[in-house]
Amino acid sequence: MNILTKVKYIFRVSSVLNKDVKQHGKQFMFDTREETSWNSDEGTPQFITISLEEPQKISGFSFQFQGGFSGQRSEIFLYSADGAPVHQEPFYPEDINSPQLFQIVDAARDKPCSKLKFVFESSTDLFGRIIVYDLQLLG
Repeated sequence: MNILTKVKYIFRVSSVLNKDVKQHGKQFMFDTREETSWNSDEGTPQFITISLEEPQKISGFSFQFQGGFSGQRSEIFLYSADGAPVHQEPFYPEDINSPQLFQIVDAARDKPCSKLKFVFESSTDLFGRIIVYDLQLLG
């Protein structure tokens, strides 16, 4: 189940394409519409930060990228309510349009976190742009 449908959160991104938040803004990663997406501007690294109102145990996450604009060398960082690091783990998305599921290692699943940060050190796009149609946190 997507944790983001049951708990309040705030989120930030590293950039928005041409600063056009009405057409390419971060809110489109979470609206469940197939025709909308967050488009980053060019450059690396790109990131997405999610702060949860209540600590949650995260078992995995799901991304749906636009093929040709996927993250490559990527990492997730989990933080506790006091800001202390809980877990850090690399993940390697494929350059495809389909949703991709990533599981958190078992040792970190029982540790509640209040903040997550996804960092995309590189992209399949020559200019470092990332396009995300959907992002879910799984509990």
